[in-house]
Amino acid sequence: MLPWLSPRSWRKRLLLVGAALLAGGISILFAIGADRAIAIHHDLVAAAPWIALFIAPAGFAALSWLTLRFFPGTEGSGIPQAIAASLTEEAAVRKQFLSLRLAIAKVFLTLGGLFVGASIGREGPSVQVGASAMHMLVGRRSLGRIASSRDLIAAGAGAGIAAAFNTPLGGIMFAIEEMCRYRAFRANSTTLIAVIFAGLMSLAMLGNYTYFGRTAAGIGLGWPGGAWSVLAAGILGGFLGGGFARLLIASARGLPGAVGKFAQRRPVAFAAACGLGTALLGLASGGLIYGTGYDETRAALEGDARLPLYFMFIKMAAIWLAFAARIPGGMFAPALAVGAGLGAIIPALLPEMPPEDHAALLVLGMVGFLAAMTQSPITAFVIVMEMTDNHQMLLPLMATAAVAYGISRSVCRTPLYHALAMPALYRAELKRRAQSIAAPDDHSMR
Repeated sequence: MLPWLSPRSWRKRLLLVGAALLAGGISILFAIGADRAIAIHHDLVAAAPWIALFIAPAGFAALSWLTLRFFPGTEGSGIPQAIAASLTEEAAVRKQFLSLRLAIAKVFLTLGGLFVGASIGREGPSVQVGASAMHMLVGRRSLGRIASSRDLIAAGAGAGIAAAFNTPLGGIMFAIEEMCRYRAFRANSTTLIAVIFAGLMSLAMLGNYTYFGRTAAGIGLGWPGGAWSVLAAGILGGFLGGGFARLLIASARGLPGAVGKFAQRRPVAFAAACGLGTALLGLASGGLIYGTGYDETRAALEGDARLPLYFMFIKMAAIWLAFAARIPGGMFAPALAVGAGLGAIIPALLPEMPPEDHAALLVLGMVGFLAAMTQSPITAFVIVMEMTDNHQMLLPLMATAAVAYGISRSVCRTPLYHALAMPALYRAELKRRAQSIAAPDDHSMR
């Protein structure tokens, strides 16, 4: 019998497809739940804005306590955890980051964060969900090796991005550029199959949609006049995105002074303080900073509303508060909202820009800030292009991402997610060693 016709080979393929469908299904249900959680919070604060002063601190504290007490490994974005798991060969260490239990907990904890108004996204958790689903295939020796653990984790991460935003090309580029940053990417069918079937699950459940709708914005000044828009978005995005990434990395290592001691000794109380800060920002901004920032960004792209000049700064502050509190939730989608806010201030720098081109500046700002913050320029422009279904902006998006990436590299030497992954991996390895040392002692006592 030909090898590709053997039942064993087909069982491998079916398991791979099943894991991809599972990752896509969970991610889509996650997206539906996230929209509902954001809508409920919006209705609550619309009826009584002051209620945020109670639900945000209590919610942040509860999420912090649940994460620390029952679900360590779910804190933060989820992308650093997937990267850390792909960098180790120790199965016991990988299980601290990737499992179906952690994936389900991550979903519900992130939904809780969105319900209480945290400025977080679902794309990072979707990466951890996808990586966890594909990681379940590791070690199935009865069927032989399906793929290496690293390839399966990278494929699952790409599937999570593809399903979260309906961006299949962005999912593939994320798997190559972010998950395989420091190792050679071996072209194989694992990533392609995972992304395709996760995308098909998204298509079956939500239809053929575009995340931010269809934006026909372009740069009316053409070239070389339009180059000033690209340079403005790339330079500002590079400095702000790189600086923000550096701030997040420094914050992850520990806050300075009395605040840092308080955060270390009483993390739940510190999370409550971060929740209070989020509520105060929400009240001051009229609710603009809550959630992912999707509604505000889409309204600005469609011309139904304008983002205030201060939006970028308060959104960055809200993202930092959720990050410092170490509650589960991603930064990818909120970073796009920050980028849109960056694009909203560029017309003040380029007064000759016609008003009909302002939407194009929002798109350029999104790419510039995201490319600088993540230092993944190809992923940034591909995802934004797919999110807006705007292919005529391809060259300006590429140029903006390249400029922002180059500047960000001079501001922040280590890419954000990898800088966050290494301490997590180190702590996980210490925990495994401590458990392996304690296990013989426990056995001898029995």
